[in-house]
Amino acid sequence: ATAVLVIASTEVDKTGASYYGEQALHYIATNGESAVVQLPKNGPIYDVVWNPNSVEFCAVYGFMPAKATIFNLKCDPVFDFGTGPRNAAYYSPHGHILVLAGFGNLRGQMEVWDIKNYKLISKPVASDSTYFAWCPDGEHIVTATCAPRLRVSNGYKIWHYTGSLLHNHEVPSNEEMWQVSWQPFLDGVFPAKAVKYQAVPSELPSAEPKPAQAYRPPALRNKPVTSSKLHEDEPPQNMKPQSGSSDKPLSKTALKNQRKHEAKKAAKQEAKAEANQESTQASASQNAPRSAVPAFTSGDPEVDKKIKNLKKKLKAIEQLKEQAAAGKQLEKNQLEKIQKETALLQELEDLELGL
Repeated sequence: ATAVLVIASTEVDKTGASYYGEQALHYIATNGESAVVQLPKNGPIYDVVWNPNSVEFCAVYGFMPAKATIFNLKCDPVFDFGTGPRNAAYYSPHGHILVLAGFGNLRGQMEVWDIKNYKLISKPVASDSTYFAWCPDGEHIVTATCAPRLRVSNGYKIWHYTGSLLHNHEVPSNEEMWQVSWQPFLDGVFPAKAVKYQAVPSELPSAEPKPAQAYRPPALRNKPVTSSKLHEDEPPQNMKPQSGSSDKPLSKTALKNQRKHEAKKAAKQEAKAEANQESTQASASQNAPRSAVPAFTSGDPEVDKKIKNLKKKLKAIEQLKEQAAAGKQLEKNQLEKIQKETALLQELEDLELGL
């Protein structure tokens, strides 16, 4: 009770960056000191919570994917958790574990962190949760779906912080559940225990939902999967790649050049693979028995050249037809090539007959 955090809001953002106005986080101490907490990412402030140990606080802020940062009493950042789908933070009663979660309009993903060592313990998922609370023992968590926020699929789940689902209670479809609460205990009843990383045993199956398959347009379905995220999540500061001795993040220009270099490298590798495939096909055709395709010569080098080109085109069309028969989605120009097969055959026949 020596300091307070205040979220201040304005209805209008004078910079025009946000339709909903802007927010700022202020630290005010009882001795008269005050400061504006400098948040590295623009956007709304979703949640700010004090650690029960009274020496730090955690803020969840910024446009999605949101950042989460721990600050000390001087408002200096202590640890940056990077970005992710989150809008809430919950310290355990002893202050040694922190849960970052995305509830409400997010999918219920949670990250459980050991605050002393800044190590990720588990990543359970509690979909459609409207309520979260730590048990006074600092080991168990309850998540619940309650009315009137949600009137369907009401119920609660009890978790161990290592990610194990220990109990799942579902309310009958004709009933509603309004509130869930842990039995209160006085401070000091449950001593702090060492943090575990191994999931505790549970009789219930894992509650992790199956990842939904992302929609892929027909033109991309038979091509290698590439990253198509709107936003690349920023990793926590202790998981960022160390480039030499410099810890500074790359500038926008350096990042752009790096992406260009990676794209060029990928294009070269793809071209190399295609060239290898063509050489393999060529060597296979050369090793084929000569009697299989009798060589035709008209006596005129120009005509022979045209016949050779026509046969090459017809062979490519055959390969495209085989790919289509195998279920591959062909491009528009490839379909147009197949449609020209009859005309090419007629032209080849005319040349061979000397018409």
